[in-house]
Amino acid sequence: MTTAYWIVAGLTALAFLAAGAFKLVRPKQALAASGLAWVEDFSPASIKLIGLAEVVGAVGLVVPAATGVAPVLSPVAAVCLALLMVGATVVHVRRSEPPISAGPLVLSVAAAVLGFLAIA
Repeated sequence: MTTAYWIVAGLTALAFLAAGAFKLVRPKQALAASGLAWVEDFSPASIKLIGLAEVVGAVGLVVPAATGVAPVLSPVAAVCLALLMVGATVVHVRRSEPPISAGPLVLSVAAAVLGFLAIA
């Protein structure tokens, strides 16, 4: 269980950290130009908040479990990230985007698995 958790947690945290940092450091126009058309539906502050939630969630997946300080926060972070990705999936479906944008759904499944592994 521990090995499986760290493999899934590490890869998922890396994906969320990269995606969140990308949203935090780039302006809305640059994000739209890079192919993230969904940003047109959100304010710049909302985009930064989404990015911050992804970065905090990535840290929450790894740090509490690694340090042993409040390890209950790792499954909480996993569940919160899964809910964030469910919201992202809803946005992509409402925008009638092609199935290639199934990334949020994959990440939500990974985050849900993390929540289960951390509890088990």
